[in-house]
Amino acid sequence: MDNFGVRDVDVVVVGAGQAGLSAAYHLRRTGAEPERGFVVLDHAPRPGGAWQFRWPSLTWGKVHGMHALPGMELTDADPARPSAEVVGEYFDRYERAFGLRVRRPVDVRAVREGEAGRLLVETSAGSWSARALINATGTWDRPFWPRYPGQETFRGRQLHTARYAGPEEFAGQRVVVVGGGASGTQHLLEIAPYAAATTWVTRRPPVFREGHFGEEAGRAAVALVEERVRRGLPPRSVVSVTGLPLNDAIRRGLADGVLDRQPMFDRITPDGVDWDDEARHVDADVILWATGFRPAVDHLAPLRLREPGGGIRVEGTRAVADARIHLVGYGPSASTIGANRAGRAAVRDIRRLLAGEPVAA
Repeated sequence: MDNFGVRDVDVVVVGAGQAGLSAAYHLRRTGAEPERGFVVLDHAPRPGGAWQFRWPSLTWGKVHGMHALPGMELTDADPARPSAEVVGEYFDRYERAFGLRVRRPVDVRAVREGEAGRLLVETSAGSWSARALINATGTWDRPFWPRYPGQETFRGRQLHTARYAGPEEFAGQRVVVVGGGASGTQHLLEIAPYAAATTWVTRRPPVFREGHFGEEAGRAAVALVEERVRRGLPPRSVVSVTGLPLNDAIRRGLADGVLDRQPMFDRITPDGVDWDDEARHVDADVILWATGFRPAVDHLAPLRLREPGGGIRVEGTRAVADARIHLVGYGPSASTIGANRAGRAAVRDIRRLLAGEPVAA
């Protein structure tokens, strides 16, 4: 610690979700010691990353494709238990097993240029001076709310899927669900048996994917997302380019009319939503915005990493504008298996940087 109370460390890891824990694990594997070689800062109140905030009705049995963290499998989980509990306990065991010593709750407020080529990481728990930073903050803290005319006049309730607690709260209500992604369809199928009526609206017609989704298709989808971040554009989710899997629940929803997609409305009124071209109105008590999330990277703003296209240009996991910054769980590495691989790749590059070896241009 220097005279001003700023703690020195080689690497700061921001976020202790899947990507952050993967990065911390690989740092440990290279011989880095917690608190001296690296520190993990997490703003959440307990282990579990964004999973700890998932709605109770999302049980472990409904989760598709949760990939285990490196070095420890997740086995024998009860499919009837809420995924928030299952993953939270798993992450807690993981942190303790590998001695990662995650500091929480700590809010990272800004990352800026420090002294002697180091980064200054300012937080609610003081500041750290670091030679490199792995950003693993995900998207959960930045729910995206589109703006539509009349939104402020609506007399009913509006909520984002980030605050969805389960279908029972919509009992007897007329619900408009906005969004064509996985959360929108899952919420709609859950809500429909409880609600008085449901209406599903999306900007684009949803694409349903039949059959097995193999490795080749997965690589092609990831490559499309990767190309966007390489060009400095805001990342899209991998799901946005893979389509929605046509499982039994989706088939039932299509057959019984619950998944009857309508085009996006033009305006919101005090008691519902309107379409101009059809002169159509639907009454609503609730509008549920299942409209996704944006990367939580505002704390990196002092480093001026954003490109004119609105995103951070990334090669692999490295920010092109600053080789000290790596983004994991961003863009193509936002899936659980992608986060694991990104954590390993980021640590490999950072070890080169710390050793004074060339970093790829």
